[in-house]
Amino acid sequence: MTIETTTRAAIVIAAPTARETNEVAAPPVLSPDAEARIVAALEQRHAPSTARNYRQDWEKFTAWCTTHGHNALPAHPAVVADYLTNCADLRTETGERAYSMNTLARWVASINYWHRAVDHRGPGEYQLIKDTIAGLRRTYAAAGDRPVKRVAPLELAEIEHIVTTLRSQASAWQARMRERRDSALLLLGFLGAFRRSELSDLQIRDVLIHSSDGLHMRVRRSKTDQTGQGLVKAAPVALTHTICGPCTYRRWLDVLTAHQQAGRPGIIRLLRTADEATGHVCHLPHPDVDDVDVPVFRPIRVNGNLGDTALSGQAIHAVYRRAAQAGGLSPAKIAQLGGHSVRAGFVTEALRNGAQPHEIQRQTGHASPTTVGIYAREHNPLTGNAVTRFAR
Repeated sequence: MTIETTTRAAIVIAAPTARETNEVAAPPVLSPDAEARIVAALEQRHAPSTARNYRQDWEKFTAWCTTHGHNALPAHPAVVADYLTNCADLRTETGERAYSMNTLARWVASINYWHRAVDHRGPGEYQLIKDTIAGLRRTYAAAGDRPVKRVAPLELAEIEHIVTTLRSQASAWQARMRERRDSALLLLGFLGAFRRSELSDLQIRDVLIHSSDGLHMRVRRSKTDQTGQGLVKAAPVALTHTICGPCTYRRWLDVLTAHQQAGRPGIIRLLRTADEATGHVCHLPHPDVDDVDVPVFRPIRVNGNLGDTALSGQAIHAVYRRAAQAGGLSPAKIAQLGGHSVRAGFVTEALRNGAQPHEIQRQTGHASPTTVGIYAREHNPLTGNAVTRFAR
């Protein structure tokens, strides 16, 4: 059963059932256009990645049920438990478990979602499924199978070293252009505690140059804000220009402006001479940008052509790793970096510097302080730890 078929079933089955009375309401007959509108609205309830996962998870479960002769909707809790334990036992060619516990738990959430969509109780609400998940977690943990992998944080001192190295190595105009973009991507990503999807969505109109605060950067929609209430993040002026987010933005904005005004030749004229950053430039008058409804961060071709589309999340991940490699970070550290590393670095350093969870959430947009606590356990073992009282 496809997601659209399931949703259409929801429109019929979840129609008024007159549960409060003895009457049974007749299911409404809706036009294909009406059904399509409702389907589109339902799919917008979640982030695109979540909607995609729910769709794929449901299709996988229904295919398994068909193969094994079970009903997928409504699914008996014992069927879901059979599905989970069966998949948990699957191994890859290297002997590793094929699915992590996070994946199995997400499957339960997906199955629950589509059951609730058609007015059925989610199988995951039954104790049998709760106990099955708990038992599988213990089994995985005892065997050391598929532990949660978290990216390594990229800290401010490391970013400063990378930025300084990139600038010293940039000789040709194409390299200077790439350095300006990558430096802004690293520093704004860190200071704004951005998710890579938020950096990808950032447009020039979302960045306000503030006379006293540095930069105000509006996140129009995020993973935890799917209704678009928005969040403004700040990037203050730093004491030194090498870690000043507003300075790196100004240097990259000059490139974007030159591109709008004269294309590739304009960028070459701007960057053909030596580009040594020796002090703050954030206080200088900022250029007027003609078109502000364009992405801040975009792809740069090998020949120096600037793309018009937004830099993807995967490309941002690649930029961080490539910049870290150019900055001379160890191969072991580079292997642990990801698109989330600058965000993890912000939270890690903020906790180390005594920031409270609610202060961190103000910048990160985390929905719960519990999530912030994960960083304390993973990367700040000395924060709030009595062992520090024994240091001599």
